[in-house]
Amino acid sequence: MQNSAAAGERMISTVPWYALHTRHQHEKTVARLLMGKGFESFLPLYATVHRWKNGVKQLALPLFPCYVFVRGPVDRWLPVLTTPGIHSVVGFGGMPAVIPRSEIEAVRRVVESTAKAEPHPFIKCGDRVRIKSGSLEGLEGVLLRKKSQWKLLLSVEMLERSVAVEIDASMAERVYVAVSRRAPSWLPGDRSSSRLRPV
Repeated sequence: MQNSAAAGERMISTVPWYALHTRHQHEKTVARLLMGKGFESFLPLYATVHRWKNGVKQLALPLFPCYVFVRGPVDRWLPVLTTPGIHSVVGFGGMPAVIPRSEIEAVRRVVESTAKAEPHPFIKCGDRVRIKSGSLEGLEGVLLRKKSQWKLLLSVEMLERSVAVEIDASMAERVYVAVSRRAPSWLPGDRSSSRLRPV
């Protein structure tokens, strides 16, 4: 009995994760409906406080607005795509894109911990960024990472020389994105666009 249970757990762990693009503010409904259809869904949330004229309220909002993660066999996309609130499955070249399990588990560990998490614009090494605040506010350069430190690379093109200054990555915002050779696209279900929306 224990062996069959362990085998079942191993089989579940090998089933890939995918990302679904949802309508605005439909993430919780989509996650609930998918679970009702027998799919394992994952909607990471974070706690935040919103202030309105009539008071303060604590809310649980999606860490990735307009996205829900789902795990299940690829041959069952019809019940997924017909779920109200879903636009499409995120993919490459017309095929669903598998989300690495390590990334899902990392996000899961964060939301299950006591650490304070919140959405942040996606920035990666090589992106051109602008400093939003502090003594370097307004400076633009290329974002680099060396070990655990983030650096802003400033260049004097004429001299072909550069300077790297250590920064707090949370103070940087992306201003340019290098063109990827494999641009993500939406799979059937999204009639409005064939590519991910621009930044």
